[in-house]
Amino acid sequence: MLHRNKKIGVIMGGPSSEREVSLRTGKGVLEALQSRKYDVVGIDWKDGESLPAALQQHRVEVAWIALHGVWGEDGCVQGLLECLRIPYTGSGVMGSAIAMDKVMSKRIFAQVGVEQAKWRLYRGEEDVAAVGFPLVVKPSREGSSVGVTIVKDPAQLSRAIEEARRHHGEVLIEEYVRGREINVAVLDGPGGPEALGDVEVRPAVEFYTYEAKYQRNDTQYLTPAPVSDEEHARLGDIARRAHAALGCSGYSRVDLILAPAGRAICLEVNTLPGMTEKSLLPKIAASKGMDYATLVEKILDGASLKA
Repeated sequence: MLHRNKKIGVIMGGPSSEREVSLRTGKGVLEALQSRKYDVVGIDWKDGESLPAALQQHRVEVAWIALHGVWGEDGCVQGLLECLRIPYTGSGVMGSAIAMDKVMSKRIFAQVGVEQAKWRLYRGEEDVAAVGFPLVVKPSREGSSVGVTIVKDPAQLSRAIEEARRHHGEVLIEEYVRGREINVAVLDGPGGPEALGDVEVRPAVEFYTYEAKYQRNDTQYLTPAPVSDEEHARLGDIARRAHAALGCSGYSRVDLILAPAGRAICLEVNTLPGMTEKSLLPKIAASKGMDYATLVEKILDGASLKA
């Protein structure tokens, strides 16, 4: 309870495509801190409004960042808070920016040996040929599966490319690895990042889309994931190494695929994972006996300046 006597600001909303999800995350975090008797205020940052002015108006001393997507998860707000000298939750400027940029993440994963799918930046037919069908098309700087398409038929490719281009970042294509979707929660401990636990996601649709995450009620969540002890350990090790390789801090959620032949790959690291009633991090924490408010408070305890 390092920040018990300070004014806490929960920053939510923001101008990204994930605004509505961020508001739900922020509401949950705000209510949890209120239940623990913190002096806390919710700040709904709207497009065109001054976030620094709102932080100063409410005399915020510590920020709990509940934003998702660009201008929140990508290092921008973290840099602002560093300049204002307001400690904040989650990763710093560099870790946030690198994790949000899937291309930079993949380049670093390749350097440190974190297992991943074959990928290319899309420039033309030779990149498609190098990856092969089926493949996944996605924008390189979005979250929550925004703009992602699985392409099995070459005739569908141009539409998928157009959809990805509507969003932030370059167009990324990667090998489609069919397998089980496993998500691992990582929390920083005294000796560095530690895998808290995992969950297997079984969507009723083909993959874990934005709709499956936030709008449907037929997605199954199995926690802990029903895998062997060896697989738990291997998935946790990949997640921990990915978190550390990107320079993340505080907490993260690492998305992985476990293929039938035992191959395990890292898809991405989420530095500000959702904290809604359907989100995976709280589900994983609950499976380990940690209730929602305790998780929120533990994340708050890690708030700091990183620059």
